[in-house]
Amino acid sequence: MFGGRSGKDVRSPGAAPGAEEETRPEAAVSGITVDELKGIALNDSSNSPATVKIMKRLREKGMFVPDSRLDATVRAEYRRIKRPLLSNAFGKTSSLVDQGNLIMVTSSVPGEGKSYTAVNLALAFAQERDYSVLLVDCDVTKQGVSRMLGVERRRPDFTDLLASDSMPVQDSVLNTDVPGLSVLPAGNPHEYITEMIGSQRMVQLLTELATGCADRIIVLDSPPMLSTPESQVLAALVGQIVFVIEAGKTPYSIVQDALGMLPGDKAVGLLLNKCESISNRGGYYYNYYTTYGETASSSEDGG
Repeated sequence: MFGGRSGKDVRSPGAAPGAEEETRPEAAVSGITVDELKGIALNDSSNSPATVKIMKRLREKGMFVPDSRLDATVRAEYRRIKRPLLSNAFGKTSSLVDQGNLIMVTSSVPGEGKSYTAVNLALAFAQERDYSVLLVDCDVTKQGVSRMLGVERRRPDFTDLLASDSMPVQDSVLNTDVPGLSVLPAGNPHEYITEMIGSQRMVQLLTELATGCADRIIVLDSPPMLSTPESQVLAALVGQIVFVIEAGKTPYSIVQDALGMLPGDKAVGLLLNKCESISNRGGYYYNYYTTYGETASSSEDGG
């Protein structure tokens, strides 16, 4: 099943809950100053913000890049899944979704394939001729995207950006050898990461990312909804949410609990992962459902 988005009013990221400005962690909490971070980026060639080569790694992992082993059926499904997301971001339904180019990928619990989905979805967007994509690893505990791409030790990073009140976003964004794709690595786990994501600094960063480039799509890999509180905070800041469910494994009650934590005014889609194709060829098959009530009933009927 694959469908469009039903119209609902969407709140501005500024209305999201967050820590008061005076309680936000400053640059000092990262243990390194902004100037030192910039020095690392400029002086250490291994951490240079210049183009990083990830194409070969993605090809070996069977991701959505040319000449990889990714099944043609899966490629077709990602191409279908991205169409309504693009429409909500830039097309006919974009007027219904505030900040529709901010797309969060999450799940109920770890291990359902959300990071794998986030990377492949970003790669699918990168193949568009009219848009570019920035993939942001917001899961600082697992760093699934960063580890998958081999950029987990890059500095400065997402955590550094949140810890600083003045560091430009571009100082942390990595260009890649995948045309149209750039990456913002997660950074190290931080004691105050929930408060940092809930701060006005995070709102500022997302607003800059969403409005700074007219043709940019931002895909944010979030922690699972039931694992950490920062995922619920992050959900309030984006325009669209792709919710990954592992077929035949995640109990429906857990999915219900996680979906209940999502804001009711967002464009939410469920992506059914790791289930057999309806053609009985096996492998992966993806379904994208789009209205919350309709999605919940569809999941229940399907087991």
